[in-house]
Amino acid sequence: MAPRARPPRPTLVLFVRHGQTPTTGKELPGRKPGLHLADAGKAQAQAAADAIAAMKQIDAVYSSPLERARETAAPIAAARGLKVQIERGLLELDIGEWTGEELKKVARQPEWQGVQRYPSGFRFPGGESFTEMQTRIVNATARLVAAHPGGTVVAVSHADPIKAAVVHATGAHMDMFQRVSISPASITAIAYGPLAPMVLSVNWVPSLMAAKPS
Repeated sequence: MAPRARPPRPTLVLFVRHGQTPTTGKELPGRKPGLHLADAGKAQAQAAADAIAAMKQIDAVYSSPLERARETAAPIAAARGLKVQIERGLLELDIGEWTGEELKKVARQPEWQGVQRYPSGFRFPGGESFTEMQTRIVNATARLVAAHPGGTVVAVSHADPIKAAVVHATGAHMDMFQRVSISPASITAIAYGPLAPMVLSVNWVPSLMAAKPS
């Protein structure tokens, strides 16, 4: 009998949330341009870069086009002699009219309960729904996997898209979305093979003291 063909190697995607900004935990910046990493965020990005640099193989580094994501991706790519490639599918959730609002203000609105308890049924006024965002990040991930079969890629994105990718990979309903925490500059590893994704780690940061609910 002919030897059985070995299955193709999975593609490992390392999802990295951007580092801390001056608005983290205070505002909902959404896609507002001009938001840069705080000094703490720059240190977090470098810590993530140092951790990823220790890996045997990194084939490419992709980033959301927003400044805070690109600034997080830059040291990761530089450590491996790579260029940051922009992938618009990694963009932050479009929160429409809520862009720039204070978190404590929107938390008092009745719609906030929908965001927390029934995200699959919520659409931000003038923006995306959570299910549209999940479809976008899943499709973007599929493009990266197809471009790097059997490789390892870094995808620098934002908390909500990464949470949506985790929920999708586990096969859970989108309403489980808020039960996943993704801290600034955390690393989430998912292997995409020929059958089904395998979640290897979620919300890993170089120091567990730095992990905070998103």
